[in-house]
Amino acid sequence: MPLSATRRKHRFTVEFPINASPKILYPYLASASGLSQWFCQDVKIDEDHRFNFIWDNQPHYAEMNSHRTNRSVRFVFLDANKRLTPDANFLDFSLEESQLTQEVYVRVMDYSEETDEEELQEMWEGLAQKLREQVGG
Repeated sequence: MPLSATRRKHRFTVEFPINASPKILYPYLASASGLSQWFCQDVKIDEDHRFNFIWDNQPHYAEMNSHRTNRSVRFVFLDANKRLTPDANFLDFSLEESQLTQEVYVRVMDYSEETDEEELQEMWEGLAQKLREQVGG
């Protein structure tokens, strides 16, 4: 029985300010080279244009499901056969700029089996700090 049939999915959303423009931030969210600098061990793109996110030397394939340049990107994770499944895990990154303060925020929506809010918050805060260090913001 697939894992998704036995465990419930959880949608975790977090926002964090980054002192950089959307034009500078977007490549760090939407390209293999940008993501590999802060998000995971490595990211490669295969011949079928699938992203291979590598954590702990383990591949995790995803398709860029949607994107809006300098605004948002969504990665939908594939099964072991590199196929889309119903109710698949996904990561959604969106860039929002406050008209009032001119601050730029990265909003992350993490949809997966992980349900520990505290652990997810700590993980994303650590990743946000790595991203800030990369962009100088």
